[in-house]
Amino acid sequence: MSNFGMIRVAAAVPETKVGNVDFNVKAITSLMNLAQSRQAEIVVFPELCLTAYSCGDLFRQTALLNEAERGLAAVTEYSQKLPLAVIVGTPVRSGNRLFNAAVVIQQGRILGVVPKSYLPNHNEFYEQRWFSSGFDAGVTEVLLNNEAVPFGNLLFVNAETGATFGIEICEDLWAPVPPSSYHCQKGAQLIFNPSASNELIGKQAYRKQLITQQSARANCAYIYVSAGVGESTTDTVYGGGSFIVENGQLLAEGERFALNPDCIVSDVDTELLTHERQNNSAFSGKADYPATFTNYQTVKFSRTTQPYPELLRTYSPLPFVPEESDMTERCEEIFAIQTSGLAKRVLHTGSKQIVVGISGGLDSTLALLVGVKAFNKLGFPRRNIVGVTMPGFGTTGRTYNNALALMRSLGVTIREINITDAVNQHFKDILHDPEQTDTTYENSQARERTQILMDIANQINGLVIGTGDLSELALGWATYNGDHMSMYGVNAGVPKTLVRYLVKWAAGSLDNGDSQRTLVDILDTPVSPELLPATGDGQIAQKTEDIVGPYELHDFFLYYMVRFGFSPAKIFFLARSTFKEAYPANTILKWLRTFVSRFFSQQFKRSCLPDGPKVGSVSLSPRGDWRMPSDASPEAWLKELEGLV
Repeated sequence: MSNFGMIRVAAAVPETKVGNVDFNVKAITSLMNLAQSRQAEIVVFPELCLTAYSCGDLFRQTALLNEAERGLAAVTEYSQKLPLAVIVGTPVRSGNRLFNAAVVIQQGRILGVVPKSYLPNHNEFYEQRWFSSGFDAGVTEVLLNNEAVPFGNLLFVNAETGATFGIEICEDLWAPVPPSSYHCQKGAQLIFNPSASNELIGKQAYRKQLITQQSARANCAYIYVSAGVGESTTDTVYGGGSFIVENGQLLAEGERFALNPDCIVSDVDTELLTHERQNNSAFSGKADYPATFTNYQTVKFSRTTQPYPELLRTYSPLPFVPEESDMTERCEEIFAIQTSGLAKRVLHTGSKQIVVGISGGLDSTLALLVGVKAFNKLGFPRRNIVGVTMPGFGTTGRTYNNALALMRSLGVTIREINITDAVNQHFKDILHDPEQTDTTYENSQARERTQILMDIANQINGLVIGTGDLSELALGWATYNGDHMSMYGVNAGVPKTLVRYLVKWAAGSLDNGDSQRTLVDILDTPVSPELLPATGDGQIAQKTEDIVGPYELHDFFLYYMVRFGFSPAKIFFLARSTFKEAYPANTILKWLRTFVSRFFSQQFKRSCLPDGPKVGSVSLSPRGDWRMPSDASPEAWLKELEGLV
């Protein structure tokens, strides 16, 4: 089994005693063992953790500096038995200069030393009193443990996978242009920051924001750890906060103000970061670097773990759906995007009316709600929205009544046109047996409904509003030149799982009690095109998810295939981890094969989509984000799934 680009990292906060290097070495090596037991490949410790950060003028004492070097040698020797790479903070002497440095160690060797660039010298900080900046070093190696080791701007590259990390120290992150920005443009995917940032009211939130934003801006993983328990509290307090952030997403956060050592561990996805950078022109074009960050030395480190049996991070089973805490704000924003797009289209065409086919299902409900909001925004009367319900062979009383009830409660114009006679006549015309409920039987109904909507739009000089969603576009679950076609597809950027939450949110935010009750029942209705006759007791016979698979799985597959370009094998790996309580592995694999096959075979429908607004980070518009040949082969993707269980 592959790790699929995952690299396990740890941020450790040891207990510290100021100036007591022997104690600090024991605390560090203890947490090295803990990180190794959790299969971490790299662990970072706080700034100056061998001596403690708050030593003050003791940094001018030869005894402390000698002890720090002995302590570094002890940690280096101890690392022989632990294959993980270790980043420790310590003062490092070079000639007549002293540097606040991070030292990278692996299996008994010092791989390199990175000095701090920006030395704070304001308020409670006096680092320029003791240390020299890495900007002024003038050397590319230093002598440690009687061995010359690389020093300065270093990039550490995994010899097996190519995963690359760089280091900046504490204040470097707070600079107008942090060194990590240059490290990342030079190839670093992970940034480690050993820090000693004291606590002030409100500082934690700002610090977290800095880390998250730098991670997002540089498309990197940012692993931050700060000095904590045991640092001097003479005039400041150190809380020992730690973060692991990937591409702006918080993966793990340590406890602040803990009285015991702490170690957080998570898996960082370097494939995801690589994909983000390949799509970011800032990483593909030529960049200008200051002279200080022009020359980098590359240092190799080794792969240290076997594939992980379990991930130490979670993936949302509903990646398109906002977190509960953000639900209201995000739903309002999504509706605003959809309604603004529709309003612009209505104004541009000079149309005063729109036509929406209302089935009593989720997608047409969302489209109608968007239409109502757009007309409210424009100041147009709701009666200018023509809702058309078109019962046919498979229409059930439940969806039929919900369609009428919703239109009545929202005050739109209602038209009802039964398509049964027209479709039966069509069957006669094309010599199709109506007892043969095949694709022709189903698609004839969808195309008849589309023809009705288009012709009504012509009658009233209006626009036909498409109701199909992003998930249906991915699977090709639409009748070509039937419900596949419209004059503006307001749901084209909204996947099925998100449609459900938008309608649910709308139900909870409406003052209209009749609309609320109808929306709640629509939410409880199985997803179906209702193109096959109902069951004997009048229930829906054709359930979409029984045919093509659960939409929550397909939306998960869609997100990670299109958004990040992950391979099918990796998507299966992530889906197994995410849905292990909901679906057996063979079920996930079955529907993933279905997704891949349909995604490729149905591209021809996406190649001629009507306009529609992009809502999130995934779009399948042939004019926007997704350009794919209609006759591309899925063989390479399906081949990856062979032999998986």
